[in-house]
Parts: sequence; C-alpha cells; structure tokens
Amino acid sequence: MRFHDRSEAGQELALRLMEWASDGDLPNTVVLALPRGGVPVAAQVARALGAPLDVLVARKIGLPGRPEAGIGAIVGDDPPLFDKRALKMLGLSEDRLVPDVERERAELHRRALLYRGDRPAPDVEGRTVIVVDDGLATGATARAALRHLRRLGPARLILAVPVGAPESCAEMRSEADDVMCLYQPPDFQAVGLWYEDFEQVSDDEVTGTLRAHSTSTRDH
Repeated sequence: MRFHDRSEAGQELALRLMEWASDGDLPNTVVLALPRGGVPVAAQVARALGAPLDVLVARKIGLPGRPEAGIGAIVGDDPPLFDKRALKMLGLSEDRLVPDVERERAELHRRALLYRGDRPAPDVEGRTVIVVDDGLATGATARAALRHLRRLGPARLILAVPVGAPESCAEMRSEADDVMCLYQPPDFQAVGLWYEDFEQVSDDEVTGTLRAHSTSTRDH
C-alpha cells in the first residue's frame, strides 16, 4: 500500500478520525501540523472535522554529518529532548551537539515567525489536540511535540499519521492518549517510500494552506 500524495493520505486519515467524531469523541478540537510535511495531511483532517488548523514547529536534531538521522528534537524554547540510549551507544555527549541545537533552534524560530507572524499559538488547555505528520520514523520530533503540548494541559492528546514504523508507533502510546497510524509496514525503512509523490513541501505551501484554511473557516 502506498499513498499517492500527502493530500490523499490526509483524506484517508480524516475518514478514520471522522468515525471518532461521529461518536462525539472529538469535542473542541484543534489540529496541529508538524511542518512542513504534516501540513497538507493536517489540512485534510481539519477540513473534514471543521476544526481550526495551526502548526507546531518542531526540529529534528540529527547526527553530526548525518542530519537525516534523528538523535533528538526541539520544540519552541524547550530544552532539547535527546534519545539518551542512542547518545550513549554512539559515544556522543549533549555538549557536543550544542552547535547543532543552536542551528536548528534558529531555523525553528524563523519558520514559526514566517508561518504565524505575530499571531499567538492556539490555546490548547482543555481541548482535544490532534497532532498530525506525514509519517513516523524515529518518532523524535513527535515525542518532543507531544511532551511540549502535554505541559499545556489538553483534555486529550492524539497523534495521527498515515504511516509509521511499528516500533515508533508503539512507543508513542506512552506519550499520547491515542495514536492513530493507518499503516505500519514491517519493512518501513523511511516515510517517503510509502508515497508515490513525496516532493518537499515549501514554506509558501505551508503559509498558503494555513491562510486558505483560515479563510474557509471564517466564511463558514
């Protein structure tokens, strides 16, 4: 099974979440996308649920020289959340990764300002929060995002992804109240393998999607 693109994946995810909504299990919902790849997926979910859409910018901390290999993640001004076991196994210290953290935090702030401007982050206290990404590989960014949100007091915290590594999906069940992952292939390897079209999402696409959703919500 492969999704055509992120929009199709979001539509399938939305259908599953609509079953919960029809049972009255998703009151006062806000959908938060992990940009950039999670935004086209989350837009479909938010549209189907008639819920507000926003972003929660998280940045992966990669291995030195191998930025694609996540060893930790940051959200907002929270301290970095590292995979301590992996650090120990690789003989790396957190101090060694300070330059990487600073670089990623600067990019995080750049994106948050670009995507939201002076608009405040949504108030999630007492609400149902659905965190959406285009897939779950190591789970580093999702874990950091969920822990950040948990401290803000949501009534229910849900992680929803179209595809994910089975072990990562299992690990996220201790971080979220519910985890919805449509497809957990045993030979997962990488998120992009499960999409026919996995072109990188641009900043313009993120801002355009957020603006379009905000306009359509106001019009209704």
